[in-house]
Amino acid sequence: MPTAIATRPLVPLWAAIPVSALGGVLLDVAFPAVAWWPMAFAAVALALVTLVGRSVTGALAVGMAFGLAFYLLNVDFTAEWVGPLPWIALSVLEALFVAGGAVLIALAYRWTPRVAPRRGRVMLTAALVAGLWTAREAVNGGFPYGGFPWGRVGTSQVSGPFAEVVSWTGTAGLTFLVVGLVAAGVELVRSPRRARGDGVRTLLPVAVLAVVATALLLMPAWATTPAGAMRVAAVQGDGPAGYFDERQAGDVLESQYEATVPLFGADDVDVVLWPEGGVDVDPDASPAAAAALDRVVREVDAPLVANRIDQRGDEFFNMSFLWQDGIQQTYDKRNPVPFGEYVPDRAFYASIAPDLIGMIGRDYTPGTDPPVFDVDGTLAGLAICFDVIYDALVWEGARDGARLYLFQTNNADFRGTDENLQQLAVARLRAVETGRSVVNLSTVGTSQVIAPDGSTIEGLPADEPGHMLTDVPLRTGLTPAVIAGGWVNGLLSWGSVAVLVGLGLAARMRGSGRANAKTPTP
Repeated sequence: MPTAIATRPLVPLWAAIPVSALGGVLLDVAFPAVAWWPMAFAAVALALVTLVGRSVTGALAVGMAFGLAFYLLNVDFTAEWVGPLPWIALSVLEALFVAGGAVLIALAYRWTPRVAPRRGRVMLTAALVAGLWTAREAVNGGFPYGGFPWGRVGTSQVSGPFAEVVSWTGTAGLTFLVVGLVAAGVELVRSPRRARGDGVRTLLPVAVLAVVATALLLMPAWATTPAGAMRVAAVQGDGPAGYFDERQAGDVLESQYEATVPLFGADDVDVVLWPEGGVDVDPDASPAAAAALDRVVREVDAPLVANRIDQRGDEFFNMSFLWQDGIQQTYDKRNPVPFGEYVPDRAFYASIAPDLIGMIGRDYTPGTDPPVFDVDGTLAGLAICFDVIYDALVWEGARDGARLYLFQTNNADFRGTDENLQQLAVARLRAVETGRSVVNLSTVGTSQVIAPDGSTIEGLPADEPGHMLTDVPLRTGLTPAVIAGGWVNGLLSWGSVAVLVGLGLAARMRGSGRANAKTPTP
């Protein structure tokens, strides 16, 4: 493949920007509520074809168009109550990372043809591009302030035929495979016709691509080991749990209690689960609240896993607790939401938007407790709201011995948006990734019990009080994703960046060598 052809732009810049923006729109369509998973493949294809042959500034513009189009749609729920400023700020920040990743991919398209041998160039380019996309998602997920791993390509495939692969690779690995398949297809389509007699080389990457795609379609999820069942009573109170809801102290607790009353006298319940923020008064300071929790435990004859705000000195924690004759175990949310549950560098941001920052009256401190509760001898993994989007925390629960997951969340501030469905999609993917059942319970919905294969066992509609009394399957054993997911992400992401740096150095040396060869000897 001649270098000039390999590095020539496929789309002029004036057209590449709107085409790339269309790709961002299609990627959002792949996520709930629409959830048309094939659109992720089309979105990635549009993003990549607009980056072939781009300059650094052109790649920045094209990547920014893609990132803005995607995030302005995908996280529009952040504007639901506090106006457009946080929504725009978050979208622009995330889009800047997308633009930076676009530059790296454009450099890969520029340098690979100059250095890589013709044989294997298609697969090398596809793997490198996929790794760089995965690296960009890793940066989004870790920086700044702990990152925001939302809207990953792998997550969009939760309803698609590749979802079971996540138990082997983790979400990052699934992103890599989706982008890699698309990138390989782009390389095959844009390659010029080979000379006669070179048909074997042409067919080889096509055959490899077909084999890989077929293997991914047929690959079953890693089989964890059945270990009985736990009867979980999950209660969605639909109380006034939103930040701006009008309420008095104890109103949310009352809603949760009333929705639990129909469970009184139920047979063989192992645990009662309430959502994040389900207890809005301190039972240690309120005898009435403590009495309500005691009655739930007594009437259902099972311990209660609930959640409340806990103040310890000058610090505040988003705390889940197991109640049985008082608080027996606690877990503090590991990943408080920046600019939602705390304000980093508060003085700086208050100088920019004092009214908005002033609305966040207290800063939550990240917890350090293990994310598991021992419920009468059965370990349950925990995550509170956006905790669920962080790989390491969920994997830690499985490695600590969790046989199922109890995810507590409060979506009341995002009623009527796609946020709860997007978060539920992450919870479904976590079930497949870890090979464990998930009880994903919200104050206002949507709440579901999810089987280890990602299917829905039982659910509750949004904005209605109710309960689920479900025999939830238990599993033991660790999937490859749990064991090695962090290494997979690191190898694919930072290994690809290292390869790109090596290609850049080699291309520079080769260019210098050619220049020297053309210099006449004095």
